[in-house]
Amino acid sequence: MQNSTLGIIGCGKMAYALLQGIKREQRGKSFAIYCNDIDPLRMELFAQDFAAIAAPSRELVEKSDLVVLAVKPQQVWQVLEGLEGSWRDGTLLISIAAGIKTADLERALKSGLSVVRVMPNTPCLIGSGVCAVAAGSQARPQELETVRGLLTSMGEALILDEKYMDAVTAVSGSGPAYAYLVLEAFINAGINIGLDAALAKKLVLDTFRGSIDMIIQSQEHPAHLREQVCSPAGTSIAGVRQLEAAGLRQAFFDAVEQAYLKSIELGQVK
Repeated sequence: MQNSTLGIIGCGKMAYALLQGIKREQRGKSFAIYCNDIDPLRMELFAQDFAAIAAPSRELVEKSDLVVLAVKPQQVWQVLEGLEGSWRDGTLLISIAAGIKTADLERALKSGLSVVRVMPNTPCLIGSGVCAVAAGSQARPQELETVRGLLTSMGEALILDEKYMDAVTAVSGSGPAYAYLVLEAFINAGINIGLDAALAKKLVLDTFRGSIDMIIQSQEHPAHLREQVCSPAGTSIAGVRQLEAAGLRQAFFDAVEQAYLKSIELGQVK
């Protein structure tokens, strides 16, 4: 990586997380970074934190070996149209735009360049994320490994068939929002029965952390561990019964399905 030039189009949170992870892993090694964003303040931030060079998008593409396309899905086609004719042979395009298929990106590029699609999530900002990686038809195995290697600086990086990417978007890409909502509701429920807000937060977060650790260490299915907590006629089974009656399970089915359908919708070429 240290011998490559990296271009970032769209200086948002995910692009920041990627550069933060790369910087952490490089341990002092330097490489050229170019950045472009419609917000000058974001480019200033990237210049300050990563010594990135602000550049017009066409110049960025002409100078970069790897280009990360980190704009919103609705902006992808306009950005690529403005870059037509500026791509160099051998450039690798890494797209983190939700829903956008590699085949559609390849058609828009009109250049036979390699494309790799990535779906990260926000815990990448602290190095605890999950990134799904899918190769386009032109991407070579070594290019896929290059991308995977970059993304491991942000957490787990899994190489998957692209047919799973919309489902991955609905589960791990959107998943932190579901987790935060559940945690918020659980904390508020504790406050409702008389716990101090700080204590309720600590109890909920520590309980979730311990429960996740137990699943990982035991390798048991969550349903089996839940059964171990729910003793006959006890408090836990009473609470679980109420959650089921309130439709918690159905709510998750519906939420993930809606996110999945939205990812497919975002990928429709207008």
